[in-house]
Amino acid sequence: MSFTLIILLFSAISFLYYGLSSFYSDRMILEYGRWGYSKFRKIIASLQFLGGLGLLIGIYLSLLLTIVSALLTLMMIIAIFVRLRIKDNITNILPAILYAILNFIIFYNSLIF
Repeated sequence: MSFTLIILLFSAISFLYYGLSSFYSDRMILEYGRWGYSKFRKIIASLQFLGGLGLLIGIYLSLLLTIVSALLTLMMIIAIFVRLRIKDNITNILPAILYAILNFIIFYNSLIF
């Protein structure tokens, strides 16, 4: 199993889980409020879930993988700025940084294969 496939599966499963938990988890509902995005929670959660699903389908459809990984990279860059805006500590910002990097790697590798 290649490194890119491992991080793709990790990212996909993470986004599927995170998207679903954003619908039902009390903790996540509170987090969206803290970030100032409670009105957009269901939309963002849906996009996260679809992003995870898109990564998995993208294993078979390279154009979809390129588009979805680019959009997830952008989503995580925005998440970094949101967390900086609300003055989160670095520990809270690190997951967004990690997922931005991972999805950028997926994006980059989708361009060269």
